[in-house]
Amino acid sequence: MKRRSITYKKSGVDIKSAEDLVNDIKEIANTTKRPEVIRGIGGFGGLFKFEKDKYREPVLVSSSDGVGTKLKIAILVDRHDTVGIDLVAMNVNDILCCGAEPLFFLDYIGCGKLQSKTLKSLIRGIVDGCRQAGCTLIGGETAEMPGMYQKNDYDLAGFCVGVVEKDRILDAKDIKVKDLVVGLASNGLHSNGFSLVRKVFSKRELILNEKELLKPTRIYVKPILEALLRQHSKGEKIIKALAHITGGAFYNKIKRIIPADMDIVINKNSWPVPAIFRLIQNKANIQDRQMYMTFNMGIGMVAVVEPLSVNKILEIFNDYGIKAMVIGQVVNGKGEVIIR
Repeated sequence: MKRRSITYKKSGVDIKSAEDLVNDIKEIANTTKRPEVIRGIGGFGGLFKFEKDKYREPVLVSSSDGVGTKLKIAILVDRHDTVGIDLVAMNVNDILCCGAEPLFFLDYIGCGKLQSKTLKSLIRGIVDGCRQAGCTLIGGETAEMPGMYQKNDYDLAGFCVGVVEKDRILDAKDIKVKDLVVGLASNGLHSNGFSLVRKVFSKRELILNEKELLKPTRIYVKPILEALLRQHSKGEKIIKALAHITGGAFYNKIKRIIPADMDIVINKNSWPVPAIFRLIQNKANIQDRQMYMTFNMGIGMVAVVEPLSVNKILEIFNDYGIKAMVIGQVVNGKGEVIIR
């Protein structure tokens, strides 16, 4: 009896389709190419010529993050471009909190079945995010794993490397009592709290609210880098510290930048909370503290600013079309976040 041949393709992994996808991705990714890139997608590794002569004492800054269960909504409604932007944003906004300029980005996509249309949509979103952040999509990996994921399921992870001068790294050492806290408006939910969102909304409600729920995370790189460039060129201290409001939200993320002998007081009535957050709160029947511990509530990034420079930072962000407002102040304390 002749034995049946079992090939890699029959087991669920199509190498030829993966190669075709890589060739398609190359063309899209090249639109993000920075002059330092020697070789990008397609080789065993991306090559990036670091121009060390541009810096006095450069420090590389890295980040790795994903999009979380927001992907379940993207899969439900078959819309995948915005979560690609989310992936970039979660990483570049994090290294931005150190004062770093993003240089290059890599992605990892694990899936049950290589769906060309879906993956190209994801990559277009990642490329869009890289353009917004001014960094290069230099490489990545797409892994087809039919035994790990269901046919239409996938997961995303991103990896970013940036650079900052050692003496320009942002931390809490320059924060003083009476400094002001500026909130930069978010673009909605961004990429946190979706396990709760998927609990409180029915499948039908998730579909009806897909436009709001899948708004991509706002990328703050260009306006913040402009503000930092201005302060360094003029010897000013416009921005002293930054916090990206993601998982753990206000209580967890802002706490990271507070000196041990100070508190940051946030006035929750100083900005309009988008309706989606109140809708979630009412449906889940949860208290304010839990909301501000889970969601960004309309503030995607927080900057601690010298009071005399606050108008400059507000002006820069308004020029970029991002609403910014004073939402709090630094006071004497014990390293806590107080929301009232």
